[in-house]
Amino acid sequence: MLTTIAIILLVLWLFGFIVFPVLGGFIHILLIIAIIFFLIRIIRGENPLK
Repeated sequence: MLTTIAIILLVLWLFGFIVFPVLGGFIHILLIIAIIFFLIRIIRGENPLK
């Protein structure tokens, strides 16, 4: 599930650069949140790709 969210955020982030430069900041915030959740799962010892 986390992988799916990360992929969706990555696509939206790239889409933001190409189509909506104004919304790029919002997409960056979502991408950073996804990375933080990914790192928390790694620190807890859970499988981050599950």
